Amino acid sequence: MVAYDISASPDIDMTLPDETDPVFALHRQGKMAIGSTVELRDADDLSLAYTPGVARVCEAIAADPELAHEYTWVSNTVAVVTDGTAVLGLGDIGAPASMPVMEGKAVLFKQFGGVDAIPIALDTTDVDEIVDTVARLAPSFGGINLEDISAPRCFEVERRLIERLDIPVFHDDQHGTAVVTLAALINAARLTDRELDELKVVISGAGAAGVAIAKILRAAGIRKISVVDRTGVLVPEREDLTEIKRWLAEFCSPWASAGSIEDALVDADVFVGVSGGTVPEDAVAQMAPNAIVFAMANPHPEVHPDVARRHARVVATGRSDFPNQINNVLVFPGIFRGALDVRATEISESMKLAAASALADLVGDDLREDYVIPSPFDPRVAQVVARAVTDTARRDGLARRPY
Repeated sequence: MVAYDISASPDIDMTLPDETDPVFALHRQGKMAIGSTVELRDADDLSLAYTPGVARVCEAIAADPELAHEYTWVSNTVAVVTDGTAVLGLGDIGAPASMPVMEGKAVLFKQFGGVDAIPIALDTTDVDEIVDTVARLAPSFGGINLEDISAPRCFEVERRLIERLDIPVFHDDQHGTAVVTLAALINAARLTDRELDELKVVISGAGAAGVAIAKILRAAGIRKISVVDRTGVLVPEREDLTEIKRWLAEFCSPWASAGSIEDALVDADVFVGVSGGTVPEDAVAQMAPNAIVFAMANPHPEVHPDVARRHARVVATGRSDFPNQINNVLVFPGIFRGALDVRATEISESMKLAAASALADLVGDDLREDYVIPSPFDPRVAQVVARAVTDTARRDGLARRPY
C-alpha cells in the first residue's frame, strides 16, 4: 500500500500552504458541508419544512422530549469535540489548528458508519468549561466523541460527562485505540498459539491510550501487564507518579517490577507502543520467541517494522503503509452506529469488549502474520462492530430502543 507520508518530505516548510501539494488542495474550503435531506420546491414544501408545519413537531417534542430522536437529526448525529491540546502527533496546537483533524474525523464517521458528525473545537482548556459547554450542547446530539484532549484532563472530562449525560460519551483516543489493540492482540495470540491470560505485556506510554489499553487488556483476562513511561516501569514505590500513573502502578501490581523498558521487555510476549519514544533493537531482541510488537506511534513507530520483524513474528503499526494497521477508524464508526441505533445510554466496557471480539473474528481463516486485523475498507467492519454493540446494549439493559 502506498500512502502520502508527510514525514518523507523534510524540506517542506510545514507552516506555509503550498497549492501544488495535494494535501492543501484537498483541504481548501474544508472537507465537509451541511446538506438537506428534504427538497424545497414550492410554498407547500416550505410550509411543511418550516412555518407553519414545523410548529406542530416542536409542540409534540415539547410534550415528549424523547420524540426529538424520531423527528430531528439528533438520533444520527455525534459531536466531535476537542480543545486542540493533543492533536495527532502535533501536540497542543490550539483549537483553530485542530479543525482539519476534527473535520477528517467527521468524514470518517459518515464514510464508514453512516453517522453524521459535527466538528466542535473549543477555545478553552479548562475542565469545568469544557464539561459545561459540552453538556449544554448535548440536546443537539445523540452522542459525544471526545477527541485529542490531553491527559490527564481527558479522564476527568470524560468521567464527568458520562455522569452528567444520558447519551454515549466516548473518548476515542482512549477507547478506540484500546478496542482495536485488543482485537489485533486476540488474533496475534491465536496465531502464536498463546492464551490471553498467559501473555506478558509491556505497554510503553502512560497517557490516554496507555491507560485505556491496560484497562481493556485486564478486562479481557490479561494480568501480566507492565506500563512504562520515560522514567521506567510504573510501580507503587516510585515517588514521582501523578495521580493517574499511581493508579496504573497499583492496577498493574504485583506483576510489574521496577526497571527500564529494556528490563521489562526481557522474555515479554507483547510490546504495545503508544508513546512516541524509541525502543532499541537490542531490547526487542530480548523478547520471548514468536514475539508480538505493536509499535503504534505516528508517523515514527517506536520500533521500525523492518527492525521489529527481525525479532518478532507479528508486527503492527498505526501507519497505513505497513501491514496490520491498528487504526481507530476500525471501531468508532461502528461503535457509535450501534449505540445510536438502539439509543444506548452509554458505551460500556462490555460493549467495547464485544466490539473487539467481533472485529477479531472478522479475520477468520485468513489469519496470518501480516493480517491480524481487517482493513478499514472492508465493508463488513462497521456492520459487525455495530451489531456487537447493539446486541450487548440490549443484553445489558442499556438500550432505550429494544428492537
